[in-house]
Order: sequence, then structure tokens, then C-alpha cells
Amino acid sequence: MEQAVQAGAQAAREARAKLPRGPVVVDVKGLALDDAERARLMHPLVGGVILFARNFESRKQVARLCDEIHALRRPKLLVCVDHEGGRVQRFGKGFTRVPPMRELGRLWDRDVLGACRRATELGQTIGRELREVGVDLSFTPVLDLDWGRSGVIGDRAFHPDPRVVAMLARCLTHGLLLAGMANCGKHFPGHGWAQADSHVALPRDERDLQTLLSQDAAPYGWLGDTLLAVMPAHVVYPQVDAQPAGFSRRWLRDVLRRKLGFQGLIFSDDLTMEGATVAGDIVARGRAALAAGCDMVLVCNRPDLADQLLAGLDWSPSARFARRLKALFRD
Repeated sequence: MEQAVQAGAQAAREARAKLPRGPVVVDVKGLALDDAERARLMHPLVGGVILFARNFESRKQVARLCDEIHALRRPKLLVCVDHEGGRVQRFGKGFTRVPPMRELGRLWDRDVLGACRRATELGQTIGRELREVGVDLSFTPVLDLDWGRSGVIGDRAFHPDPRVVAMLARCLTHGLLLAGMANCGKHFPGHGWAQADSHVALPRDERDLQTLLSQDAAPYGWLGDTLLAVMPAHVVYPQVDAQPAGFSRRWLRDVLRRKLGFQGLIFSDDLTMEGATVAGDIVARGRAALAAGCDMVLVCNRPDLADQLLAGLDWSPSARFARRLKALFRD
């Protein structure tokens, strides 16, 4: 009898673990999962986890955390991190310190081939080190232009010339792919001109569509199939749409998908940022982002809001969504 009970319990756990991935990316608070987080990650609408510096103590520890997340479900959840280099590098000890991308742009101005080679090397380093601990996706490269106006972008940007940005980003993503790491270009169509920080305000960019397409958004069209994912900006471009790009069907469906031909996965930026609050409460934000054309939505640093979104969101999986998400897994 006891063996039958144990077998039944094991069968129930295995059946529960077989869940299709959903559209919500959440975070966790510490170095290991607690019971509440395990329960949240088993919600059928969850599809991924984003890690932060607070989730890192050592390579061995973060590898255990990634293994635990991956072991919860089949197919496994996507484990993501912002690991661009410079001031946006979440993992420290045991990881190579990657310079800000502006240094590659400055190298380009002196030595084009040297900059391309260095960008590829850095992409391989980022990808290899993250893959070794179990991370599936780094939210990089930043494709914003270095206009010298945005403090939140600043030295995260490669260069003011969109052609240079596209070439260096192509080399970086090539290095990532050589190491088995997916990529995500951000922040479409461009956050480099708007001066406000979308973490704490709603930035505006008053330029017209043609200007944006010929300058800030140009790298997205030139990179083609190199990009596996794109993240739109929480920035309003009022001459194009009254809604921020991440909530705009015009930007995501008409421009990014149809005009620029992007076929990969679209992540929202963090829905808890101030720039996202224009869309309403957290459930309204999630619905608006998905309706506009995002495939997945991020909810960071607010587990209470993550739970509200999971409780209130209506969503049905599609073969297209599953295909785009599966392409981010390189193993």
C-alpha cells in the first residue's frame, strides 16, 4: 500500500510539472527558492525568471539556483539576467568584468577591426560564463544611440552612429550565439534621445517616425535574424502613438513586425517601472502589453504585483508563442 501511495504521489508531481510555459517573467528574492516562490513558479502563466545581483553570491550558488528553477517544470522555465557589462552586470565574483559598451564604440573610432574582434570576444565571454551557471538569456545588446542626452542609457550605448551600433551589436550577438546564449535587443525604437528615466518617469521623444526609423530604430532593421528577442522602451513618441512603445500596436505590430520584419520574441520592459503605470494597474498593464504585441511581460521586485497579474490575466497559448520562446533555448 505504501509503495502504491508513493508511486501515486510521484506520478502526481510529474504530471504537475508538465506545464506549457506562459507569458509572465517573475523574479525571486534571494539565493535559493522558498516555498512561496516555488508555488508561484508553478503557476501556468509563468514562463521565465529574471535574476538580479541579490540572487548572486557565487558561481556555485547561482548554478544551484538555476538548476532548481529548471528542475521545477517541463518544459523548463527561461532563466534571464541583465548582464550587459559596465554598470549593468548582475553577477560579480568569478565572472569577468565586462566594460561598458561605449568603450567598444570608442575603440571602433580608432580600430574598426579591433572593435569587431573585441565585441565578439566579449559576447563569447558573457555567453560562456552565464551558460556555465545555467542562465539561458542575457538582456543584451543595448541598441540605443549614444546621443549624450540620456543618463539612464549613457555609457551602456555603443555609439551615436546607428551603423556602428548595428555592426558592434552583430559582433556581440555572434559571440553570444557561439557560446550558446540567446540575446535581446533593447530598447525599441530607442531610449537614447529621451532624457527622463523610465524607471521613475514617463519619457517623451518628440521626433517624427521617419527620423526615428532612419536613426534610432535603424539597427533593428539591419540586424535581421541576428536578434532572437527585442524589448521595447517605456517611452512615448507622440508623433507616432500616444501610448509608450511597449503598449503600442503601431510600434510593435506595424513597425517592428511588419515594416522591419522582426520574427522573434518581444519582451515588455518591467511593468513595475513608472513609465508603465500609464496603462493602469498591473493587470491592465499586462493585458495592454500582450494586446499590443508583446509575447512576454516582466514583473520585477514586486511579488505582490506578480501574484495579482497571475490571478487576473487571461491568456491562451499559441504555437507561434511557443516557437518564439523555444528558440531562446540554445540546448
